Amino acid sequence: MEIKGQRLWDSLMSMAEIGATLKGGSCRLALTDEDKNGRDLFVSWCKDSGYLVTIDQIGNIFARRQGLNQNLPPVVLGSHLDTQPTGGRFDGVYGVLTGLEVLRTLDDYGIQTEHPIEVACWTNEEGSRFAPPMIASGVFAGIYDLDFALSRVDADGKLLGQELKRIGYAGPSVVAGRQLHAYFEVHIEQGPILVEDNHTIGVVTGAQGQRWYELVLVGKESHAGPTPMDRRQDALLGAARVVELINQVGLDFAPDACATVGMLNCYPNSRNVIPGRTFLTLDLRHPDDRILSEMCKAVESEVARLAEASSLDCDLQEIFYFAPVPFHAQCVTAVRNAANYLHYQAKDMITGAGHDACFVAKVAPTAMVFIPCIGGVSHNEEEDIRPEWATAGANVALHAVTEVALAV
Repeated sequence: MEIKGQRLWDSLMSMAEIGATLKGGSCRLALTDEDKNGRDLFVSWCKDSGYLVTIDQIGNIFARRQGLNQNLPPVVLGSHLDTQPTGGRFDGVYGVLTGLEVLRTLDDYGIQTEHPIEVACWTNEEGSRFAPPMIASGVFAGIYDLDFALSRVDADGKLLGQELKRIGYAGPSVVAGRQLHAYFEVHIEQGPILVEDNHTIGVVTGAQGQRWYELVLVGKESHAGPTPMDRRQDALLGAARVVELINQVGLDFAPDACATVGMLNCYPNSRNVIPGRTFLTLDLRHPDDRILSEMCKAVESEVARLAEASSLDCDLQEIFYFAPVPFHAQCVTAVRNAANYLHYQAKDMITGAGHDACFVAKVAPTAMVFIPCIGGVSHNEEEDIRPEWATAGANVALHAVTEVALAV
């Protein structure tokens, strides 16, 4: 039993035409007209195949292929259709359309499963337009309140809830409380490990923990010419030392640690004024929560020391904590069994990125399947994969899901 690789690829390329960018990527920010058009296309494909489509109050779409026993909870495959502003053609959308291809393939072979099987398209996974990311799967898992999610505001002051209604995807179904038999998410790796190690399948056993901080360093603005070097309170110099510190912490806790300064704003940002204030974001990740805590302690103490040594006021606030997520052993085994059965080169790995699966794992047995991406490039218009990789990941999902969905 194999999926039709060309059919899957054709659906990916058709979806990529919606929000296509000049450099070959995709821009379908959550709840924009482009996102609506992508959703509409997906829904039309599902309805054409005879699947029951429902939409919940946060805009999550579920396309259901009935099972032999409709009283059993569904096995769900899912991901997202929204992208970064300069995103690629495969991040998220590959998982949604792989789910659709799995359903189509079961139809092709006349396979009936005990459990219904559904494809989920989660709203606002990227968080690029509305923060925080993965908000709709978070509501589904009971992590966020629905009213909180609907009240999120974009840079133009538009409410998430209003935009859902505007594009026609504020559905009637209740979001939280649905029972799932299992959840699988298929995704490009977004990193270089699989492609560099010449493996086709990543068997994802869990997700890194994450802690995010915001840091404000305050010194004193003064003239770049008359102010002697030894009397400056340069907030940008302090920020530069923090950037170096964060990088070193990531190296000190290698090989599984990641530590990043993703944003640095400087004030007043004038060429002949010594900066008096800087704002930084710090992103710390590790699959072991104990080690992640050690990284945080190291950062907190050293940032305070650097600020004092530079005569700067320091305000360091933790704004987000996401605990490491172990995926369900039986679901992971189903993925591993499928990869072995199909003779794909596979390896166990941890995901360094956040995915909807990380939230769904809190309420349902969950696993993920990774395929390589060329150069490990993602969140970039140059993001690319090979058609045979797309086929391989979908075949693994097909066999893993069927194994789980056949069981009572």
